[in-house]
Amino acid sequence: MRQRETGAGGGLLIAGTTSDAGKSVVTAGICRWLVRRGVRVAPFKAQNMSLNSFVTADGAEIGRAQAMQAAAARVEPSALMNPVLLKPGGDRTSQVVLMGRPVGELSARGFHDQRRAMVFDRVLECLAELRRTHDAVICEGAGSPAEINLRRSDIVNMGLARAARLPVVVVGDIDRGGVFASLFGTTALLSAGDQELMAGYLINKFRGDVRLLEPGLESLRGLTGRPVLGVLPHRDGLGIDEEDGLRLSTRGTVREANTAPPAGSQVLRVAVIAVPLMSNFTDVDALAAEPGVVVRFCDRAEEIADADLVVVPGTRGTVRALRRLRERGLAEALARRAAEGRPILGVCGGFQILGERVEDEVESRAGTVEGLGLLPVRIRFDRDKTLARPTGRALGEPVTGYEIHHGVADVRGGEPFPGGCRVGAVWGTHWHGMLECDGFRRAFLRRVAADAGRDFVPAPDTRFAALREEQLDRLGDLIEEHADTDALWRLIEKGPPVGLPFVPPGAP
Repeated sequence: MRQRETGAGGGLLIAGTTSDAGKSVVTAGICRWLVRRGVRVAPFKAQNMSLNSFVTADGAEIGRAQAMQAAAARVEPSALMNPVLLKPGGDRTSQVVLMGRPVGELSARGFHDQRRAMVFDRVLECLAELRRTHDAVICEGAGSPAEINLRRSDIVNMGLARAARLPVVVVGDIDRGGVFASLFGTTALLSAGDQELMAGYLINKFRGDVRLLEPGLESLRGLTGRPVLGVLPHRDGLGIDEEDGLRLSTRGTVREANTAPPAGSQVLRVAVIAVPLMSNFTDVDALAAEPGVVVRFCDRAEEIADADLVVVPGTRGTVRALRRLRERGLAEALARRAAEGRPILGVCGGFQILGERVEDEVESRAGTVEGLGLLPVRIRFDRDKTLARPTGRALGEPVTGYEIHHGVADVRGGEPFPGGCRVGAVWGTHWHGMLECDGFRRAFLRRVAADAGRDFVPAPDTRFAALREEQLDRLGDLIEEHADTDALWRLIEKGPPVGLPFVPPGAP
């Protein structure tokens, strides 16, 4: 495999038969496989819809999945890699983040009607710039390329592929069932021009003997004229930095299940409240990486009763989340915990919820709303968004994080804590990512265990960054060992094959 010496770098678009088919992790795996072979590679997603986001070094907000893919490619994440980010809110609207900065709220219909005129030229400029500075750009699609109701305004699937002449590989999730029908149907619903770019398939999340699939693989090639370029086996713990929402059944680990016993005699039980419009729930992945820490998501008061630590995570609907907590009895349960000196951590929107009041004329436009009153903080929502990468110290350890919020905190008491404050066993911060700092996380867990009366001792050698690297290497291994990497590289370097057959009936 060789690097390109001149001209624009190669490209490939990874599409999927559905959301959550595995596009994000396949894109990351291809990036890691390529960079390990000396290829300068970058990820790209023209448009992302996600409440999990990240702040780049220069203060731009992008999808967290693209930050993860940049880590896989061993490059610094930038707004070029995700020029359009949609953050869902209330009333069927989303905040539109363009080149890392919020530019307004639009309804889904309004955005689909306007987006090509608004942003497509900028999207193509970003892709061209990445291709100019890299040997390869691995693009991720969104949803399905066969969403024929949205094709005219598409800028992330076949619309992007047509404009940039990108070969397309479609990922199908066999764990859901019906993968052959999904792959065939996706192809057959594309127009003739789109089908010219549809170069092959990847089957994802397979369990069992791949030889049992071979008759189906041969039939699919006969029906479509396109090969299956790999059958990727199911691997636990690879769904990192999800963007399509919370899958409760797969949370609680950032790698395969940690079987190491706790250093003390007891585990530490962490309950994360699944608030509406939950954002950056990946904050708790670092807790789940600790041997002996059991993380679960819940939305009922009785489910947090036996927890040693309750986390109120971020949300893009602070007022809406407050209402939900009160309706479900969680507000009273949190107040009881605080009175009993039992640990609570609020992060970003969760921090705002724990305060005295919220003045919101921006997000919910609800005016002044009483908070839970567990921290001496008043929040005022500002139209300008805070996007920052702060540093500081807490519990005697250095900490770093990132901030993404409209709420401005007026802290009126308590003990200082980076990005917020602390009162007794109740902690609050606007900073995401603090728990990824190993020294601080261990110190915090020791304090939580003491307040909870648990004989739990954090493992002295858990390094979260190393675990993430290990996980990204496993994604690269998955591609290298189970995909036709020679065929993938030919597509990246040479573009779509000539003469791919048309599969009727095509788009209506």
